[in-house]
Amino acid sequence: MSLSIQYLSFFVIQTDGEEAGASKHFKHFQTLDGEAYDGSELKSFLDSEFIRILKRKVERNPGSENAPTKIGRFEVEPGHELTANPNYNLLQRLRTADNREQFLGFADEVVRVYMDTSSVRGGALIAATATMNTHFDEPFVFLMKCDFEPKIARISDERSLISHVEMAISARNIKSIQYPHMPEEGMIAPWELKIHQASHARYFEDFLKYVSYDKPLPELMNEQILGMVYQHMEEKWQDTPHDDELRQEDEQKLEFWAASDKRDIQERWTHETVTEAAAQLIEHKPDLGFGFKLDGVAVKGLLADYGNKIHFTKHNGKYVVMLEGDSFQFDRGMSPVELLHPDPLETVLDRIGKSSGIDAAGYAGPENYARDAAAAASEPSGSDRSDDDVPWD
Repeated sequence: MSLSIQYLSFFVIQTDGEEAGASKHFKHFQTLDGEAYDGSELKSFLDSEFIRILKRKVERNPGSENAPTKIGRFEVEPGHELTANPNYNLLQRLRTADNREQFLGFADEVVRVYMDTSSVRGGALIAATATMNTHFDEPFVFLMKCDFEPKIARISDERSLISHVEMAISARNIKSIQYPHMPEEGMIAPWELKIHQASHARYFEDFLKYVSYDKPLPELMNEQILGMVYQHMEEKWQDTPHDDELRQEDEQKLEFWAASDKRDIQERWTHETVTEAAAQLIEHKPDLGFGFKLDGVAVKGLLADYGNKIHFTKHNGKYVVMLEGDSFQFDRGMSPVELLHPDPLETVLDRIGKSSGIDAAGYAGPENYARDAAAAASEPSGSDRSDDDVPWD
């Protein structure tokens, strides 16, 4: 993948302090056309960054609200075209500039709008348009913000050794806007753009006031699950419409459950109902994660593993999680568990819910040795656990 730069404007933003009311101003340094860019120092500084922005992967529904890379969509009222969106018009004017002077005028307008946002900090703001040399001639707009690097020094000469560099910038952690979004190489989405801001400050979300973003995946999944929960609740209470008090109590319990950060198993749905609900979520995202803790023991997998590799049950008053698979893989140091010859499932189930006979120091009492010895002596000669079964001599 390679690009040809059409136009590029370089601005420097300076602020007098970090507080909210600090004065701020900007200065235009230079606007280049493609030929001037190819002969400039900026080419080696930015060429790889343009490609990195285009190739940067992004999820339509990110894993968290603070995901650094997001897809934005221009908001318009029903029945209106994209031209009704001020942010689209701002970027589209840059994209269709006919000459260097016109591009500078539109880039200047972009910087002035950006200066009105609450998160402005000192640094370089670069506006550029470029075309791909492979797929199509339609240009992409790139807006990039490089913050100043504090306490930068460079080698000077043999007498002073180092000198302080004012207003040093780095390609590290560049914040960027790419328009239009390219879902796949050779495909563009004119209603969408891609932003990248690797910090908690919403630099470009403040700047793009008329752009919306899809909900993070956890929020989306929670909404879908709650929708299923309330649908099942409606069906449950259809046959008992007069039990308003019990229904209200049931709804309050579910609301408390939904609002809790740490939730226990609710024991409301059958295995079949859970499987059907999980299938709807998996259809939306096949690799949807699934994790839980059972008395502090953490298990992580995929929601698709439920009912296939991960099974829940209760036995002797205890919750039991069974993990099904063909092989083990141990890490983080060697343990004696790796030498285990597994007992039959029936034997393990009989053990669940009963005292292990091991005290806090990790020693089994004499009565347990006696019990185990008696059990071993009474084991039939044709038992599945013959001496030939153990993995050592």
